[in-house]
Amino acid sequence: MQSAWQPSCSIETLHTRARLLAKIRAFFLEKAVLEVETPLLSHTIGTDPSLAFFATNYDLPHCQHRLFLQTSPEFAMKRLLAAGCGSIYQIAKAFRNGESGRFHNPEFTLLEWYRVGFTLPELMDEVAELIVSLFAEHHALSGVERRSYQAIFQQYTGLDALVFCYQDYCAYALDNQLPEAVALCEHDHALWLDVLFSHKVQPYLGENSLCMIYGYPACQSSLARINADNPLVTDRVELFINGVELGNGFYELTDAVEQNQRFDDEIANRQQKNLPEVLKDDRLIAALNAGLPECSGIAIGLDRLLMLLSKTASIDEVLSFSIHSA
Repeated sequence: MQSAWQPSCSIETLHTRARLLAKIRAFFLEKAVLEVETPLLSHTIGTDPSLAFFATNYDLPHCQHRLFLQTSPEFAMKRLLAAGCGSIYQIAKAFRNGESGRFHNPEFTLLEWYRVGFTLPELMDEVAELIVSLFAEHHALSGVERRSYQAIFQQYTGLDALVFCYQDYCAYALDNQLPEAVALCEHDHALWLDVLFSHKVQPYLGENSLCMIYGYPACQSSLARINADNPLVTDRVELFINGVELGNGFYELTDAVEQNQRFDDEIANRQQKNLPEVLKDDRLIAALNAGLPECSGIAIGLDRLLMLLSKTASIDEVLSFSIHSA
């Protein structure tokens, strides 16, 4: 029986993690992508209503500041891009409150990188190159697949992901053992997609292969730009191996006015749902106004990637100390 003081993972897994990080750094060094660091503590936090955050107080004489542990290094990295640093990557800790389970720990490790001048397909090429190389010495992936969100959603549900029909979505949920989705999602198209995709599509993606789903519906645009040829689609990609979501990438939005409006919309959504109050990141808006270069970027969960590489069943088994043993 394991003692309470011992690490969550094995010593072998610690070595596997170290080799993984070394390979990632070697990959980006060869491509002349600059490694950077950004603060874990910041005065602002993302406005995304789906993400819960950790807050703390910074005490100074006669003054107190509320600071936030970052859910992602994205905003700070984009400020570096706007300053002219060129293509960059970071291996960073990130924090999300209320997340714990087989694939979740409130403190986790992200690999996030941005490639100046890259379109989303070009970024997907580089993602495939990296992921395939990381699996090569463990258990090689059988291939790489690229599918549009609309096509894969149609294949597994028979529904149109781009055009929301409340009656059709409700009928599908009731016919497929998801009656709770009707009350949960109501007329929220994006929430319907999250629920149906996670239950009825994601488990079948990337069987011993890398599956890249691109062309997400515009209602799930996040920080990606809307596709220039189809306003119903956003230039976003997500990565899956054996049904596990590994990463989320964008052809990055560079329009400060649109980004500011998205922040305002998300803040209004948070208020409507009685979620904790947040302030939008005006420094990011200023950076976009100064000029964010055309770029694509992605964040990959390294703990989940390590789970797949080492064939472990839980994220706890690849962390030196999980939230349960920290």
